Amino acid sequence: MRKLLVVFITVLLLSVAVSCSKQNDALPEMIKVELSVKPETGKVNQPILFEAEVSQGKEMVNDAESVIFEIWRAKDEKHEKIEIKQAKNGIYRLEKSFPQEGTYYIISHVTARDMHNMPKKEFVVGTPSEPEDPKAKDSMENMDMDDHHEDDNSHEGH
Repeated sequence: MRKLLVVFITVLLLSVAVSCSKQNDALPEMIKVELSVKPETGKVNQPILFEAEVSQGKEMVNDAESVIFEIWRAKDEKHEKIEIKQAKNGIYRLEKSFPQEGTYYIISHVTARDMHNMPKKEFVVGTPSEPEDPKAKDSMENMDMDDHHEDDNSHEGH
């Protein structure tokens, strides 16, 4: 009888331990960043509004560890990085004017809740200039996908 009781208690403890570990293994939802540029075609020395709307599931994220907008004109090696400190309803905003016409790019580097997301957008000020190499854009987007889907087997054998 005593052996049966020991086996019963052992099985009970193991099942509780397994149940608890399964609950802790649930991964949190990825952060989502919706980057918008308004207007997408602006005018020289007229403000353009950049917004990064950050959410996780149905919750808006106002407590991101870091939100940096990286902005540059196509084919320009100089990139400006502007840190956004505050959010309202999960939206991190920047309003900026540009003195030179051309095709520009923005990446919002968002780090929140131990995750990183960095969407990229193209926009134009006045007359477009020659855009960056589309192959470079594709490789950057693929790099982003690789960063966020490390367990994806789509790049095996390369």
